[in-house]
Amino acid sequence: MEKQEVHKGAGHRRRLRDKFLASGLQGFHDYEVIELLLTIATPRKDCKSPAKQALKKFKTFAAVLEAPPQALCQVKGIGPTNLFGIKLIKAVADRYLEKKVLQRKALHHSKALYDYLMLHLGAKGRECFAVAYLDAKNKVLEIETLFQGTLTASSVYPREVVRAALDKQAAAIILVHNHPSGDPAPSAEDIAVTRRLLSACRLVGIPIHEHIIIGGNSYFSFADHGHMERLNREYETRQKSNDQQG
Repeated sequence: MEKQEVHKGAGHRRRLRDKFLASGLQGFHDYEVIELLLTIATPRKDCKSPAKQALKKFKTFAAVLEAPPQALCQVKGIGPTNLFGIKLIKAVADRYLEKKVLQRKALHHSKALYDYLMLHLGAKGRECFAVAYLDAKNKVLEIETLFQGTLTASSVYPREVVRAALDKQAAAIILVHNHPSGDPAPSAEDIAVTRRLLSACRLVGIPIHEHIIIGGNSYFSFADHGHMERLNREYETRQKSNDQQG
């Protein structure tokens, strides 16, 4: 019987798998995790080098998971077949965290919500604006990305947000967007967008409980910093003034 040739790196791959089975990902470098994912669909090749190259190219572990397939295929040693593991684990993580969030009270399970949003938006290379639709008990019905690209007061349309919230029969909503720069601090434009959306949604009886900005591995909460309370007071003052003038 012909002896089957053992590929270079087979022992290293086995050691990585044994290490994971023994203690999970504790002590693993990010490139080693990517290497493990590549081995799922790479039966007879060493995956350490392409894993390191992917991390070098995309800078962070999260960015590797988020990278489009065509961009991953530009890394030597990664192709349409063996990127399967990377894309699979990202989809599984998204599904797992989404299931933890849906039908949970958003304001009582904020950590699960933030975890999902971090994974979903944190590593994207361009700004994305999403809405979490809540029912009357503040449980999350759905989270949907509505706008992508540079977010300005002219590119985030209040009527689209209102229409989507009404279509989902949402009793309230949470706004979410990311800052690809990594700094979650709100800009003057972010506050202006929030003010316009709050006014539009309150006109149809849909309150906005929160606006979360994801940046890098951190986030900024409009509610925690008092911005939502202040913007609601501004809206009520304007409405009172308009009623008096009318």
